[in-house]
Amino acid sequence: MSQDIGQNALPDPEYFKKLATTRMPFGKYADRLLIDLPEPYVVWMAQKGFPKGDLGDMLRTVYEIKANGLEYLFKPFRRKKAGNRAARK
Repeated sequence: MSQDIGQNALPDPEYFKKLATTRMPFGKYADRLLIDLPEPYVVWMAQKGFPKGDLGDMLRTVYEIKANGLEYLFKPFRRKKAGNRAARK
């Protein structure tokens, strides 16, 4: 999210969609959705330093969302777990 965000700015829904569909490409949680990474892992990454580029920006955003208790913002992007399994088969 490289935009300047003022206090009255609304989150970019396309960026949230990207966060909700991007998977961690490496490490212990490889292939897990960024929004589903455990908070302690994201905090650890924040302390070690996020990777450069888009992935680092997205992980930084996930960190801020989790650290501030705003995970409910991802609710509209989550699939329904029980009902959606049949639809994927």
